[in-house]
Amino acid sequence: MILIQRVRVRWTAAARGAPAANARSGLARPRPLPGPFPEAEVVVHDVLADQAVGYQDREGVRAGGVALAREAGLWLGYGRASVVVDRLPGSAAYPRPSASARLFTLAAGQVGRYRANFRFTGCACSPSWYYEEWLVHVAHGPVARFGYGEPDRDVDHRVRLYGGARVGEPS
Repeated sequence: MILIQRVRVRWTAAARGAPAANARSGLARPRPLPGPFPEAEVVVHDVLADQAVGYQDREGVRAGGVALAREAGLWLGYGRASVVVDRLPGSAAYPRPSASARLFTLAAGQVGRYRANFRFTGCACSPSWYYEEWLVHVAHGPVARFGYGEPDRDVDHRVRLYGGARVGEPS
């Protein structure tokens, strides 16, 4: 079983200032996993905390084959005893979408964490910006310890969405 939890926090351009940033601070964190899980090759727990609804979590669980990971923006491939996790290109306006990117390879029982943020624009008829911060955990096996201790693999692709260096790098 591959267990994926994707937590997205979404806000509009109007909520870019410090008071709004304080309101959403800490929302990109692991959530308790609903259970029991259905028997499936891949289970995705998707959580959205959207400014439009006061950052109340909307969540759902889907179960199926490896193609289900695409809905969470991931591509899964299998090695002999491992699973390879790639980030699929998306529709973000910034950072610019590129070809798929290798995130990590997980052996049985391992957990990987992927963090990223994005700026999106609506369609050409409504070019309004919105932003998302993602926290994605992937577990290779039914035991998930999201939020408890450090993951076995950790990839941080967060950038400064309003310009400047990557998060954690000197300006």
